[in-house]
Amino acid sequence: MKAKIQEKFEALFGEEGILYASAGRINLIGEHTDYNGGYVFPGAINFGIMAAIKPNGTDTVKLFAINRDEYVEFDLTEEGLPEQHWPRYIFGVCREIIKRGGTVKGFNAVFAGDVPIGAGLSSSAALESTFAYALNDLFNNNQIDKFELAKIGQSTEHNYCGVKCGIMDQFASIFGKEGSLIRLNCKTGEYKYFPFHPQGYKLVLIDTCVKHSLADSAYNKRRESCEKAAAAIRKNHPEVEFLSDANRLWLDEVRAEISEEDFLRAEYVIGEVQRVLDVCDALERDDYETVGEMMYQTHFGLSRLYEVSCEELDFLNKLARKMDVTGSRVMGGGFGGCTINLVKEELHDHFVETAVEKFTEKFGHAPKIYEVVISDGARKL
Repeated sequence: MKAKIQEKFEALFGEEGILYASAGRINLIGEHTDYNGGYVFPGAINFGIMAAIKPNGTDTVKLFAINRDEYVEFDLTEEGLPEQHWPRYIFGVCREIIKRGGTVKGFNAVFAGDVPIGAGLSSSAALESTFAYALNDLFNNNQIDKFELAKIGQSTEHNYCGVKCGIMDQFASIFGKEGSLIRLNCKTGEYKYFPFHPQGYKLVLIDTCVKHSLADSAYNKRRESCEKAAAAIRKNHPEVEFLSDANRLWLDEVRAEISEEDFLRAEYVIGEVQRVLDVCDALERDDYETVGEMMYQTHFGLSRLYEVSCEELDFLNKLARKMDVTGSRVMGGGFGGCTINLVKEELHDHFVETAVEKFTEKFGHAPKIYEVVISDGARKL
């Protein structure tokens, strides 16, 4: 990828660019906890975005996307907003740096990526993080701290791409560290690295290649349920700002005051916050069996209590359990996308072959398989 990017940069701009990269991410556990002020537990992975970039001495940004074979130019004023969707991720990063008092001048860039699109591995955060890191390095001498770079990516999604996402994806892309997962408290911004070196295990994503259309409206409904449950608990316990501040006993106290649906959603979230902590404890003991069991519990909660799974994901999860896979769950928002599986090496090939065969037999199309390794986030190459 590196040679291809530099080759194109030289062909377009007559010189070499400076190389930067960032990564997609997985989340081992801690799903739908981010907007509830809870913990998430992501890591950067070995799929990412790479870019060659060089200031060009003008006020114009000149971009070429290799994967799309498309060239775009824009200026750095708010009126320069590109019509196409993909350049808005980069335009937004430029504008968000400028809004924070940073400097961005015109530059040339060529980029490419290998993050599978639509698999829930956060290709957009990888793109934002690559450019946020690079522009901070090139124009601001790294004066903007890493947490602010993650927020720049998040604000880009909110203000220029129409997605009201949490901070996890951009955080993982910026802060990712090879061989470590990161426990992030989404309420306080505190984070801690935990070593993840599962000797004798592999992390495998199985992509159902489906996305059910409920996703966006259902996501907003789940959020409302959690807010209603938190508001009910707050009447008795004023210190509860987010649902993650509550415990199960406090939820039981208000069971009669909220709908059954809101109760189930809240029950899942409160349990999931605790599971993240349990997984962190287990990793410090190298206890991957407990990690795996927590993943299965999360899948059960997402399927039965939070109701964001689907037939394809449940099928893969049940198959994993039946085949003695250590851990398996739906990863991401749900209604399609991937399962993340923690598989013993000696089971790996048989599990993957069986999953592809049985899934294809049942649903008429093959799933995609991604082997992931926990890797570094945003960096200069």
